[in-house]
Amino acid sequence: MISRSQQIQDGDLPLAITVPIDIGHGLLVGGRQVIMMAGPCSVESYEQTRESAEALAAAGGRVLRGGAYKPRTSPDTFQGLGRPGLEILRKVADEFNLLVITEALAVEHIPIVAEMADIIQIGSRNMQHYPLLWAAGEIDKPVLLKRGYMATVSEWLAAAAHIEQRGNQRILLCERGIRTFDPATRNTMDTNAIALAKQISPFPVIADPSHATGQSNLVIPVARAAVAAGADGLLVEIHPDPKSALSDGHQSLPLTRLSTLYTQVAPIAAACDRELI
Repeated sequence: MISRSQQIQDGDLPLAITVPIDIGHGLLVGGRQVIMMAGPCSVESYEQTRESAEALAAAGGRVLRGGAYKPRTSPDTFQGLGRPGLEILRKVADEFNLLVITEALAVEHIPIVAEMADIIQIGSRNMQHYPLLWAAGEIDKPVLLKRGYMATVSEWLAAAAHIEQRGNQRILLCERGIRTFDPATRNTMDTNAIALAKQISPFPVIADPSHATGQSNLVIPVARAAVAAGADGLLVEIHPDPKSALSDGHQSLPLTRLSTLYTQVAPIAAACDRELI
């Protein structure tokens, strides 16, 4: 029998049809609307998170992102606020009628993240953390699965299958850039993978131009490209004062650039007969 990964490489898989997923408040991902998910890389304080959420809601966004548990390369850097950060996210999101997406780093985080958030994020470094995938598969919450930064498309989809086979089919795939030979940007946004995943998988695909580029000046043009390639949503980092951010300030858009993001990406979505919200 030919494996699914070999079928992907040979281009022999039949075209798939994206199955829209309800992520809460009746909001569907994978249909005609392209969903904006934005917020700070890390929840640093109530004031910082609220200011970001207020700007997102004013622009028309529906999903607030923010990290309470942070998988940082160096143990000497900010590791997140933990549960207090989750509580801040939930309180602020409820004030502006937003949904919450945030990351679970470990199996023991799943219950509290599921309690506080509407979407559980599994990060790039954890794409093949199988016990975490299994635990997420046993929770009745949408799961956003980021592609590992050195993972093939077939490995990414196999990781999603671990979640699906535990009973959870509300999976959002997230292309966040992969590591290549060129150090000019943090990673390389694989728009090929966005288009391919849309054709061979039923799961909606979200693009993360912030981690793909690592440079705030590249986030908007790469967001345009991702939507043109078929992305069903964007996951973008914003911050009231990126220069003072405790993590990833260099790739975070200042709140004043959020309207530009919308005005530049919306026409691309419209050209694909879609609507950015």
